Amino acid sequence: MSTYKTIIIDDERLAREEVKRALLPYPEFVIVGEANNVDAAIALIAEEKPDLIFLDIHMPEKSGFDLLEELTTVPEVVFTTAYNQYAVQAFEVNALDYIVKPLRDERFASTMEKVKLELSKKEEIRQEPYEMNKKIFIKDGEQCYFIPLSDIRFIESLDNYARLYFGKNKAMIKRSLNLLEEKLDATVFFRANRSQIINIHYIKEIHPHFNNRLHITLTTGETIEVSSRQSVRFKNWNSL
Repeated sequence: MSTYKTIIIDDERLAREEVKRALLPYPEFVIVGEANNVDAAIALIAEEKPDLIFLDIHMPEKSGFDLLEELTTVPEVVFTTAYNQYAVQAFEVNALDYIVKPLRDERFASTMEKVKLELSKKEEIRQEPYEMNKKIFIKDGEQCYFIPLSDIRFIESLDNYARLYFGKNKAMIKRSLNLLEEKLDATVFFRANRSQIINIHYIKEIHPHFNNRLHITLTTGETIEVSSRQSVRFKNWNSL
């Protein structure tokens, strides 16, 4: 049986205990940590790299939405909150589900079915990493492409889709950026920010930008702004 690393993020201890009790019938979801605020959660997520987080919205100083904005790679998210007015916003950030506290067994079971289905899909995709000399077939509307991965210069996220840029073309595929990042060669494709991955072989110029960020120009003239967190990683990765 596959196991999935799980983190519970809520400023109230009793609320965290409620989620832990609800998870007891699901032993494949292993709780690897808890956090009672956004900053602690960010550090814990960076350390544990969970598959799933249960996330409260209202917390002191920073909200659950603030947390997601600060993450580069976002795990699957289930919001657990006492308020129901944020449901639309929750699904706009691609949360798997939104549960209003107190948790009800039947409603929680429905959520866990969604979670297991999504994580099993991700696991299947993870099993076969892409090789750089591999050609991939893309059908975008009526247009079809068969291109080597080495031709892709950057990829950007569009909700649960990704847009690939290659040559003079661009095409959409139904894959999240997180899934693509897991399968692409990490020595070639770099996560520049939450919504873009770049092929470093297409980098022409790198310039410092405000707030310790990097500004990258590709050989095609397109520009990419690297987030503060990923700028530090990029400098260390390349020993700049």
